[in-house]
Amino acid sequence: MSLDKELEKRSRNTCELCGATENLSPYLVEPKSSKDTSDHAYLCSNCQTQIDNADQMDVNHWRCLNDSMWNENHAVQVLAWRMLTRLRSEGWPQDLLDMLYLDEDTQAWAEATGEGISDEDKVIHKDANGATLENGDSVVLIKDLNVKGANFTAKRGTAVRNISLVHDNPEHIEGKVNGQQIVILTKYVKK
Repeated sequence: MSLDKELEKRSRNTCELCGATENLSPYLVEPKSSKDTSDHAYLCSNCQTQIDNADQMDVNHWRCLNDSMWNENHAVQVLAWRMLTRLRSEGWPQDLLDMLYLDEDTQAWAEATGEGISDEDKVIHKDANGATLENGDSVVLIKDLNVKGANFTAKRGTAVRNISLVHDNPEHIEGKVNGQQIVILTKYVKK
């Protein structure tokens, strides 16, 4: 069964945040990157636009989170937490956040993009030249690295595509080299 069909079935063909029934499509909840339905929410175009563009936010639209924050799907819970956190200065979202419980893994996922964390507390990954790294970036190794446990050396100049940031350590990223998923220190890569 396709991702669209599985999400359509799970959501009963409604937006999992606001309940709309038109212009629905899968929405990957970052920093996840798989095609698994548990990493996606089924959302209307209105919700997707407002999530991705804070300047187009309609505060009253998000009163729907009062119901959707109780959804059993973790991706929907993460989006509800992020939007309530983004809107908490309005007053009513803070009340909902105080009621919302996320298990430890889901809470870490919700916080992984830095939503709700002050700028000075955010974990920012920078390469050897000081350029900010993002999930999905491609980097190049600037030094030969011995990969422990895999018994090979990742050569200088090797491109590492579609990196993942380690959300709690600004000095670590993950990526595939020679088919192996490895942790790389940011000081040994450049964008």
